[in-house]
Amino acid sequence: MNLKSLVAKPFAQLIYNKTRKGMLLAVEHQEAILKVQLKTGQHTRFGKDHRLAEVTDYAGYIQAVPVRDYELLKPYIEQIKQGTQNVLWKGSPIYFAKTSGTTSGVKYIPITKDSIPNHINSARNALFCYMAETGNYAFANGRMIFLSGSPVLERIGNIPTGRLSGIVNHHIPAYLRSNQLPGFETNCIEEWETKLDKIVEETINKDMTLISGIPPWMQMYFDRLIEKSGKKVGELFPNFSVMVQGGVNFEPYKARIYESIGRKVDSVELFPASEGFFAFQDSQTEQGLLLNTNSGIFFEFIPAGEVFNENPARLSLKDVKLGENYALVINSNAGLWGYNLGDTVKFVSLEPYRLIVTGRIKHFISAFGEHVIGEEVEQAMLSACAEHHARVTEFTVAPMIQQGEGKSYHEWLIEFEEAPADLQAFSHTLNEWMRAKNVYYDDLMRGNILLPLQVTVIARSGFINYMKSIGKLGGQNKVPRLSNNREIADALKPFVQA
Repeated sequence: MNLKSLVAKPFAQLIYNKTRKGMLLAVEHQEAILKVQLKTGQHTRFGKDHRLAEVTDYAGYIQAVPVRDYELLKPYIEQIKQGTQNVLWKGSPIYFAKTSGTTSGVKYIPITKDSIPNHINSARNALFCYMAETGNYAFANGRMIFLSGSPVLERIGNIPTGRLSGIVNHHIPAYLRSNQLPGFETNCIEEWETKLDKIVEETINKDMTLISGIPPWMQMYFDRLIEKSGKKVGELFPNFSVMVQGGVNFEPYKARIYESIGRKVDSVELFPASEGFFAFQDSQTEQGLLLNTNSGIFFEFIPAGEVFNENPARLSLKDVKLGENYALVINSNAGLWGYNLGDTVKFVSLEPYRLIVTGRIKHFISAFGEHVIGEEVEQAMLSACAEHHARVTEFTVAPMIQQGEGKSYHEWLIEFEEAPADLQAFSHTLNEWMRAKNVYYDDLMRGNILLPLQVTVIARSGFINYMKSIGKLGGQNKVPRLSNNREIADALKPFVQA
C-alpha cells in the first residue's frame, strides 16, 4: 500500500465513525447550531434589525426572521461591500462566492471564517466515508482531476471574490495538491473549450484514478478524451475507480457517462452550492444523500405547495416526513438567514436523514395549473428512453401557449445521443409517462385543455452551442430542465435539427 493510501486509512475510519455517530444526533446538532447562530447573530446589524436577542427558540425565530431570497438579502450584502463590519455575521466575510442569479444578475454569497470548513471538510468526509465503506484506498495514490472554475480571484469591496470551485481550489490540502490536475495555469483559463483542450492534453497520459465535476461537463471531457485517444475512458485510465459528481441530477446523464467509461466505476454524489455544502453520499448501498446536520447550517423545510404563500409552514428537521417535496431554507454561519435556496428536496430516510434533490422552485411549468416539476420530467424521460432504447444528451421543457381550447402543449426540446427509431411513438410514450407522474397534467389532457406534448429535436452539440452563445459554457453552469416561459425554448430554435 502506497504511503498516501496508508495514511488515509486511519483518518477515513475516524471520519466514518464520527459520521455514523452524528447520524444519531442530527436533531440535537440542529438545535445546538440554532442556539449558536442566535447568540452570534444578535450582535450583527441583521440581528439588531430582527431583534434576535429576544429570540429563545425556533418558534420565536420563525416570527422574527422571514424567509427571503437573495434580492431581499441584497441590501445587507451591499453594506458588506462598502466595508461595514458585523452586518450578517461577525466581522467580514473572507470571500464572496460569485454566482449567477435569475433575477438579481450576479449574486455575491458571503463565505466566512466560520463557514469555510463546511465547504472544505464535507467533500473530504464524503471521500473518507467512501474509502472506509468500500476499502478502496488505492485511488489516493493516483492523479485526480476536479473540473472547476478559475481560481483567479478579483476583489469586491476589498473581499476576494470568485466562483466557489475556484475558491475551494485554494484550500485543497497539501497532501492532495501533488496528485491534482490540471495545473494552476490551465485552471486559470476562462474560455471553457480552450481550457478543456488543455486539460485533455495534461491528463491523457496520466494515471487518473478520480474524476470529479458536474455531469454534463464531465461528459464533454470524456468525449474529448475518446476523440483524441480512440479509447474508452476506462481503458485509457485503467486505475480510474471513483467518479465524484453533483450539481444536477445524475440519472439523465448516467447511461451515456458509463458508456463513455466502458465499465463500472463507483460514483460519489455531492450536494454543494455557493451558499453551503448541504449533503453527500455517505454509502454505496443506501439511497440518498446524508444531510450535513452538524456543519454550521440550520435547515428549514417548507412544503413545496406552500412556498409561494404569504405565511408558509416552516418545519425544522424533526418534523419532516418521508416522500414529501420541501423547499430547502438555510440559516448559516456565513450570515444567510431564512435563505430560500430555491432547491426542492425529498427525504428517502429519516433514520438517518437522507434526501434526494428533486428540482428547483423556479424551474417548473404551471401555465395551466399543472405545476410540473423537475423530478417528474426526468423520471418520465428515463422511462420513455428505456422503452424505446434511446439515449439523451440534454433536454429542456417549456409551455407553448396558443389561443383556444386544445391547442396549447408542452414542448420538449431534446438532443439525442441515440434517437428512438420512431419519434412519434417515443413522444406518445413520454406523454403517457407524464400523465402517470402528474395528475393535474392528466386532468388537462382529459379536459382537452392541453394537446399531447411535442418533441423538437435539437441538433448534435446544440445545447453546448446554445450555452456558448449566452456565455455560460463550462464551469458550474447548467441548462434548466423546466421553464414557465419561452425564453430558453425560443433561444434554442437556431439549434433545431434540420
